[in-house]
Amino acid sequence: MTVAAAALLPLTLTALTGCGGAGAADAQAKNTLTIQDYYDEAHDPIYHACAKSLGVDIEINHIPGPGLIPKVLQQSSSRTLPDVLMLDNPDGQQIASSGALAPLTDYGVSGEGLVPSVVKAGTYEGKLYGLAPAVNTLVIFYNKDLFQAAGITSPPKTWDELRATAKKLTTQDRYGFAMSNINTYEGTWQFLPFMWSNGGSEEDITTAETAQALQLLVDLQNDGSMSRSSVIWSQDDVIDQFIVGKAAMVVNGPWQIPTLNEQKDVNWGTFTVPTRVASQDPVAPLGGEMFTVPRTGDKAKMAKSGQFVKCLVSSASQLQSAEVRQNIPADPGVAQKFGESSQTVMPFVGAVRNARSRTGILGPDWPKAATKIYNAVQIALTGLATPAEALRQAQGE
Repeated sequence: MTVAAAALLPLTLTALTGCGGAGAADAQAKNTLTIQDYYDEAHDPIYHACAKSLGVDIEINHIPGPGLIPKVLQQSSSRTLPDVLMLDNPDGQQIASSGALAPLTDYGVSGEGLVPSVVKAGTYEGKLYGLAPAVNTLVIFYNKDLFQAAGITSPPKTWDELRATAKKLTTQDRYGFAMSNINTYEGTWQFLPFMWSNGGSEEDITTAETAQALQLLVDLQNDGSMSRSSVIWSQDDVIDQFIVGKAAMVVNGPWQIPTLNEQKDVNWGTFTVPTRVASQDPVAPLGGEMFTVPRTGDKAKMAKSGQFVKCLVSSASQLQSAEVRQNIPADPGVAQKFGESSQTVMPFVGAVRNARSRTGILGPDWPKAATKIYNAVQIALTGLATPAEALRQAQGE
């Protein structure tokens, strides 16, 4: 062996070893799916269970909620989208309309057996792009001890009964009723059960039906039963008022249940948001997150991602997700079994059956309507205009 050959030998061995390492790394990368959401680590075991069942590795990237959509848009333009993407259901159609998502039906994934509004929320121009394993909606939480002390034997079922109950529960240091009427999508979300159950529509918010719903809120405020501060309260602020005894009834979602379960001195229950008249069917908005398959250009990994989403919406995963997120399974049968475990959960199960997707009518244009709705609520509750006029002003924006 020459000196020159001996000098080259380590380099050659290193190069060969490096090539082997790169090959192994490439193989692992091809079998690794990246998951992106705005959850916390509590949901990770569900991801890992699906990964194990499919024989893939996963990398999980948790993004703070407000930063998810800006991140997704940036990733879409730079072609660095994750393999599996979670989206809040009102955002699904916006991202689908950009061409960033692949139809789930390409991978044999359908919404068969799920609540229709879950399928509708994930559908854009006739194609299914996302599905939610578990969802949420709104009901009213109430303090059972305060009801009993006031001689109220059953929750209200109509708006008139709600006003009367709220007024009876109102004292110098407590409001009978509270909800979030903040000037964000959160305020619109809380107004929708009243608007939709009464036949109002986001297509035209100037109708008499929507004005009646807004008048109810004005009446509750004028009665002294609802705080004027509701226009700046978030849903978390509202539940805080409930916990400290400053509100006897509050509109809120199932994500608050863990917090309330920690309050051993608060005896609480839940009931469906009342309708204007007893003959109306309650209609609440559908909340929750859907899972999608972005167009990454890697067809093999996209196919694996499709199967991963299919696993996430299986009955077993739905139940796990419901327990972790305190949401309601998207399959009505699974939801019924889940609700039977708790009287406080069952009203949510019923509300989800009739829940409506916020993007069901307007699709990607929903945010424009949502802005008009919360602006109208703000105008009316701050006394700048009557409900009917506030809605006309907001509609014309």
